[in-house]
Amino acid sequence: MFSSLYKRNVWNTVSSFSTTLQHQLTLGQRATPMNTAALTMPVRFASNFSPRRTKYRKSQKGKVPLPTGGSTKGTTVEFGEYGLRIKEGARLTGRQLTSVFVTLRRKLKTVKGSQMWMRVFPDIPVTTKGNEVRMGKGKGSFEYWACRVPLNRVIFEIGGMRKEIAKEAFRLASYKLPVKTEMVERGTKPVVGAGYVSPPVPKQTHKPVVNNDKKTDA
Repeated sequence: MFSSLYKRNVWNTVSSFSTTLQHQLTLGQRATPMNTAALTMPVRFASNFSPRRTKYRKSQKGKVPLPTGGSTKGTTVEFGEYGLRIKEGARLTGRQLTSVFVTLRRKLKTVKGSQMWMRVFPDIPVTTKGNEVRMGKGKGSFEYWACRVPLNRVIFEIGGMRKEIAKEAFRLASYKLPVKTEMVERGTKPVVGAGYVSPPVPKQTHKPVVNNDKKTDA
């Protein structure tokens, strides 16, 4: 998946560059050094995970959803044998997911038959404005891609290896995330809602009332 996204981004850059160069040659213009350097020009806050196309260029900030109902979607391992589940809701950026992906790939590339799945994808554009900027003047410029992940959601899954290797791989990957994580196996019980367990209500026992008043005969 990572290699296909990387090839797709490179191919889109090459195709756009070739189209621009062909248009300039058709008009009889000369290729400028700025256009020839488009293939090697770095991009700030760039990541290998980005949507192919979006309906809107910018979006509102929004909030990380908090599951309060009885849904268990995304809390168990579905594709692999082991999963990396976050214990706090957060907005994960494309660079963070890329670093986790690279860390897992480096650890598992020597394991024959290993597989990896990513359950989330950064498709929300995040914009920022500079410090000490006056109010107004429209929304800030685009900075990076991100995704809102609720708590108790599995974000990465791996399979085809021993449990010790998977545990070590997830330990290294957890250092790249800003939230607490845990490793779950296939068959682990799902987490209902936000995982809150109400404290037990103490039972009220009614003791019989004993009348100790003794009647005295006058």
